[in-house]
Amino acid sequence: MVTPRLSPNDRILGCLIGGAVGDALGYQVEFDSWSRIRREWGPAGVTELRRNRVSDDTQMTLFTAEGLLEAAEGAEAASVRRAYLRWYDTQTKPMPPARSRGLAAEPWLYTRRAPGNACLSGLADGGGPGVNPDSKGCGTVMRSAPFGLLAPSPAEAYELARECSAITHGHPTAGAAAGAFAMMTAHLLDGETVQKAVSHTMLHLRRTLDRSETADALQRAFELAGNVPPAPNSCAPLGEGWVAEEALAIAVYCLLGTASADSTAHRLAEEARTALIASVSHGGDSDSTGAILGNLLGAAYGHAALPAEWSARVEGRDTMTALAARISAARAGR
Repeated sequence: MVTPRLSPNDRILGCLIGGAVGDALGYQVEFDSWSRIRREWGPAGVTELRRNRVSDDTQMTLFTAEGLLEAAEGAEAASVRRAYLRWYDTQTKPMPPARSRGLAAEPWLYTRRAPGNACLSGLADGGGPGVNPDSKGCGTVMRSAPFGLLAPSPAEAYELARECSAITHGHPTAGAAAGAFAMMTAHLLDGETVQKAVSHTMLHLRRTLDRSETADALQRAFELAGNVPPAPNSCAPLGEGWVAEEALAIAVYCLLGTASADSTAHRLAEEARTALIASVSHGGDSDSTGAILGNLLGAAYGHAALPAEWSARVEGRDTMTALAARISAARAGR
């Protein structure tokens, strides 16, 4: 699939909306086994958006973006931490408190959508280095696309996402996977093909041994994509996606496995649909793998490549559209 010529704004909007689409698609079957999904949805997998609700994955992604947009130069991690604490309030309070601002003032975000235990427990203690040292859950990855949208370079996107993962998850693999996801997003926003974005990121990971778990998972994804086209439950050899490196590997496998030389608008939409269905039709953390893939698809191919009947009705679309405009303005103002 050849990357079309797109403006950064097209890619930014596609990244945010695409993540929400994948999240909502997968949230319908989160915690379900593949056998149950096949029984209730059919062998073709999750092919419909019966419910448009997003999960904590999209909620935290939005707060990541807000934290970065509000940050003073050099104080990004502190600002993101404050934003995550505002998200924590949305999970522990029934409605926006008086004088709330920004995302914390939007009532639709005050719903608990299966938030991750490490995210909740880490933020309950204020968040920061040293919290949950053994946790490498995918909660760090699924929220990290905005680092790739707003950091000045792919390398800086990696480092900032890695640093901010430690606000809730202390395991080094959680940081490496979050950083790798942000780096890929940044490369795609710069117009790199999906193959080059993944290859550059894998090379970056291989520079130090503490990133090897994530690099190995991506290598397995690369190899699987070259041999098995993405389809319902075809990602099973990569794991279930509950941990950071597995969730990223499943999304990357689905992204790589649908690449082709045909870049027509119709073909792009069909391949995006195939990838999204494959990314959520498995017995694992379907909303997170779908959200990560959706972010990558949107950054690579823009908003128009997303299945229109899903992107038009996903929950929170207006909020994401406004955030995308703010991100674009922030980038233009550098």
